[in-house]
Amino acid sequence: MPTESVPGPAHGRAAPRRAVLRASVAGALAALAASPAHAAGYAPRPLPGPRARQAPQTQILACDQASQSVLLLDATSAYWRSGGFDGYARATDLVPLWSWSPVGDSALDDLDTTTAWQNVSEAKARFPVTGPLLLTCASGGLAAAVHRNDSTVYWATALPSGSNPHSVELLPDGNIAVAASTGGFVRVYTASQGERSDVYAEYELPDAHGLFWDGASGLLWALGDTRLVGLAVDGTAANPRLTAARTVALPESGGHDLAKAVGTEGGLWVSTSDHVHRLSVRDGRFFPFRRQGGIDLPTVKSVSQNPVTGQVLTVSPGAGSPCAWCTSHIRFHGPGGEEELKGSSLYKARWWTADAP
Repeated sequence: MPTESVPGPAHGRAAPRRAVLRASVAGALAALAASPAHAAGYAPRPLPGPRARQAPQTQILACDQASQSVLLLDATSAYWRSGGFDGYARATDLVPLWSWSPVGDSALDDLDTTTAWQNVSEAKARFPVTGPLLLTCASGGLAAAVHRNDSTVYWATALPSGSNPHSVELLPDGNIAVAASTGGFVRVYTASQGERSDVYAEYELPDAHGLFWDGASGLLWALGDTRLVGLAVDGTAANPRLTAARTVALPESGGHDLAKAVGTEGGLWVSTSDHVHRLSVRDGRFFPFRRQGGIDLPTVKSVSQNPVTGQVLTVSPGAGSPCAWCTSHIRFHGPGGEEELKGSSLYKARWWTADAP
């Protein structure tokens, strides 16, 4: 059934914003100094239109739960090429190109980031006309969209304690969708209406984990435990409604990650507890894919494909991982390889431009 927009819990008015650039990778390097304060005021609302110029195709976003930061890494740096033998290169290139954490940013004090920013669980990039955005969330409840160019926050909210946000998506009208696994819902927040707008439409989806806006079908695809749902977003930007337009049953339970696939077949990558699948959105069919033997593995937390080279990267925990759900390794497929960020606790990693609509 369609869902109506409802107001969320009230938050205090944000203090003047300042950008905070935290660059602590693997706890081995000191944090970068905070950038100069930015002027107070509201971030501009992204509007439908041509995408902003994209970052180089070799940059990778990573959710690092060790430093509680989102890291932007350069995959062409000496760190990635050294293979562990060039100690100097690996030490100096551990410094990310950019990183973000809300902790210590007084502009977000109303959201209690010390509690809400626990276990960063998503990082993806989107490219509205106003410039590139980082979309991120954490299991503690925080969900945010951050301007890459100056680190100011476009929109942020703290979901109810225990809801466990796992993914975020930007819609063409500037609103933002959030999937919460423990909460069992997908919400579309009216982010286009202001940086703390907490009015939302909600769709119940058990163990909601993944989100992807597909411009071709005009649907917000949401991944739950046993099904993938294509949600029609109707109404207005200020008063959205969500209705299930399509449903695809998963081959097995444990839906986890959802990402854009490239190539002649297109479609979506879908990871579950046991497999990685490729789905044709057009007909709802799962089909075999190249290098399936290396990619189709259990407990893959994220899968991402470079839109230019076609190279796939995956993140999954394994023996010796820092925790049961994280790893220090990123695996590459086509061409293959594996890189380690020593001391990190990675939950997801994505090519910076991988899922651009």
